[in-house]
Formats: sequence, C-alpha cells, structure tokens
Amino acid sequence: MEARTQGTPGCIIGKAMKCSARRTEGTRPSARRPGLLRAFRPFLLMFALCAVVSPPPTAAQPSLEAAPLPAPFSAGKAGADLPPGWEPIKFSDRKTPTVYTLVEDDGVVVLHAKAVAAASGLAQFTVFDVRSAPIVEWRWKASGLVDGADNRVAAKEDAPARLVFAFDGDKAQLPLVERAVFYITEKLSGRQLPYALLQYVWASKLPIGTVLEHPYTRRVRMIVVASGASGIGKWQSFSRNVYDDYRHAFGEEPGDLTGIGVLTDTDNTGGSVEAWYGDIRFRPGDR
Repeated sequence: MEARTQGTPGCIIGKAMKCSARRTEGTRPSARRPGLLRAFRPFLLMFALCAVVSPPPTAAQPSLEAAPLPAPFSAGKAGADLPPGWEPIKFSDRKTPTVYTLVEDDGVVVLHAKAVAAASGLAQFTVFDVRSAPIVEWRWKASGLVDGADNRVAAKEDAPARLVFAFDGDKAQLPLVERAVFYITEKLSGRQLPYALLQYVWASKLPIGTVLEHPYTRRVRMIVVASGASGIGKWQSFSRNVYDDYRHAFGEEPGDLTGIGVLTDTDNTGGSVEAWYGDIRFRPGDR
C-alpha cells in the first residue's frame, strides 16, 4: 500500500539551531577544520549541481510542453546505464560516492541507491519557469533510517532519501557575508553556483511539514515530507507544489528552476542505507 502526502506549511527551525551547532564544533581546536569543511558542504552541493553540466544561457521555458521532464528511470533496463541526462554529482574526491544503479522492482525499473558512509547524488539540468508546471510527483522507498542522523545538526546531517531542486536568483540582494561566500566559491570553482537549493527529505524524527535552514547556510532549505520508521520498506508517493514550497521556505518568489537531483547520503554519521527512486514528473497546478 502506498502512502500519499500533499504538502502543508510547517514550522521553521533556523538560526538558533544553526548557532548552537557552530558553538559546539568551535569549542575544541581539533574540531575546527572538520567543522569548516562541513560548513561548505551545502555550497559544495550547490556547486556540484552545476559542475557537471551547465544549462545553456537561454530564456526560461514558460509552457507545460517545455516543462522539465527528467528522463524516467522506468524507460531504462535493469543493470544498464542511467537514462540520458542523469549525471553523477561528487562532493569531494575524499568522500566515498553513493552507488546508483537501475534495478527492477515489482516489474518496474527504478533507481537504486546504496550509501555506506557515502555521499554523492545524481542530477539533471534545465532552465524552466516552475510556475507553469509547479506540481512535482515522485515516489521513493528506503530500507531504513540513518542511525544517528539529525538534519538540524551539521555533523549528523544525513538522510536516506532526498529530492533536490536548484534555483536561480538575484545574488546582489543577499547579505554581504553570503555574497562573499558565493564570490569566493565561484572564483575557486570557476563556475556560478545556484542561488538557492530546496530539498525534500526523509527525516528520522522531525514532524512532516517542518522546514529547516541548513545548519550552516540559509541558501539551503529542507522540507520534511517523510519522517520516522513509518513506511520503511514500502513505496511512498508524493505530490508537492514546488512554487508554493519555495515561497514558504524562503519567503520570496522563486527564480528559474535550473537543476533537479536525488541524494542518498550517510557520510556524516558513517551509516549504511539503501533507497529506491521512481520516476519524477511535473504537471500544472490545480488552480
């Protein structure tokens, strides 16, 4: 039996937790360097989402016919290469990558992810005005929770399953510190970063509907769409309004959608988990 959820606004966990994590990691000199590396992980993710393929500098596609249609996993063959357009996303050469393969599940080909103290993702790239087709639908399944994971704490920030959406925006309006981080990271990488990332995550304990700022950057927001052990080992189906969720999470209008990704990660906790992802589809809103 599949569980289906429709997103509703929830609470926002933000600066207090972020500051607490910083103080904890800053109390020991030996923890400062790992803490600094973890601080840049969200920006590495943002860089990774545009590091493999950069979308052409064209105007955003306004119509449903031109909506981003991520290549369906179901069109592939078990054991074969990933469908065209899906690109591996590495965070660092020092991190063990999550293994993504096509497998058959109940007669349908899906994406299988296996992370053993690992973190990497898959992404497709686009330039699309999400307002014309704001509803994203997908399904996923997980073998279990990530032991010790807590998305409020950078050192424990792992999840069995996530969908990640990258957005463009006006970086000139950001606070000076955030503009400086973008500037430095882009100079080092030679590529522009997405303005913001919106993630749908499976959390261990946080209530469904919770919206979190990442512990180290406000440019990454996470919305909890699944929580706890309920539904483990079963397919869960979701329908979310990405446009409304972005406005709720960031308090502003979204720019163009520039990337779509999946991510299963256990690198912070050192745990092991498996996840399965079905096809990702966009459709117009109901209003």
